[in-house]
Amino acid sequence: MILPIRSFGDPVLRKVGHEIGQDYPHLEELIANMFETMHSASGIGLAAPQIGLDIRLFCVDVSPLAEDEDYEDIAEELKNFRKVFINAKILEESGAEWKFNEGCLSIPDVREDVKRKETILIEYFDENFVKHTETFSDIRARVIQHEYDHIEGTLFTDHLSSLKKKLVKGKLAKIMQGDVSVNYKMRFPK
Repeated sequence: MILPIRSFGDPVLRKVGHEIGQDYPHLEELIANMFETMHSASGIGLAAPQIGLDIRLFCVDVSPLAEDEDYEDIAEELKNFRKVFINAKILEESGAEWKFNEGCLSIPDVREDVKRKETILIEYFDENFVKHTETFSDIRARVIQHEYDHIEGTLFTDHLSSLKKKLVKGKLAKIMQGDVSVNYKMRFPK
């Protein structure tokens, strides 16, 4: 089932998610719905707060990037990079900071350069509640960091300079009012 994506201004996007257990109600269905929602919106990541749940769960599927010539050197790794992260905790960020133009399904029509570290060490449970501790680099680390921010109550716009924040302020106000055109279901603050 395709779920509405919460827009900028929705209070749930500012909540730190709480951990869940294997007995979380309808978890398998929720994960399937999140992937369906993400794919229908042409996204490559989606966090539970974006669909109104303040829990530590996010999904990533970067396989569409395997066709992008910018990633031809890692295309094989991207093709099958579809993961569920439950109760994730970034243990370490390392390497050089690099800028990348980010966007977010909850903040349509706003894209800005964000600096993030190139490599992360993360601990998480998968959809079967198998614990993993893994290192990710490149665009995979970037997408994970972006989605991880969501379960911490942080948005990519929080990483912008004061000047950039001022420049996007008007766009953000329009989004909160529902004055934006998207080709996916959205729910705007009341």
